[in-house]
Amino acid sequence: MQQDKHPDYHPVVFRDRAAGYAFLTRSTATSEQTIEWDDGETYPVVDVEISSESHPFYTGKARTVDTEGRIAQFERRYGSTGQGSAGSGSS
Repeated sequence: MQQDKHPDYHPVVFRDRAAGYAFLTRSTATSEQTIEWDDGETYPVVDVEISSESHPFYTGKARTVDTEGRIAQFERRYGSTGQGSAGSGSS
């Protein structure tokens, strides 16, 4: 890497307050807040709204879309689409 061209890459703790989960990684993110980690060192801490511990996809609480139900609802509302739509006028 070229000197003075890249941002400072350092250890940072990301904390998900909603899930009570934090992890230590390396990042270019900065913060004025600090936290003492399990190893006794003090690191900057960045609070995040959502992480893998609280995201519905990763926790298994994601809503699944019922595509079959949506198709049936569409057909009930607009009728079946088995007719050709090219030139559909009365002549």
